[in-house]
Amino acid sequence: MISRYLVSILYHEAKHRRIPMTKLTDDLLLKALRATPGWNTATSLQISDPSTANSQAPGIAQAA
Repeated sequence: MISRYLVSILYHEAKHRRIPMTKLTDDLLLKALRATPGWNTATSLQISDPSTANSQAPGIAQAA
């Protein structure tokens, strides 16, 4: 669960940046998790599973 306080921060920061909250959250999470063990595992699984190549690969490739 994301705390109400954090949702409020995200809301106000997204409003300040004039972008959707979901875009802000996605950008922050990508930046924070890049090059972590979880990132590396998910990326290697993504590359080895051709059935998901079209659904999520652009987001990973774009963020990398």
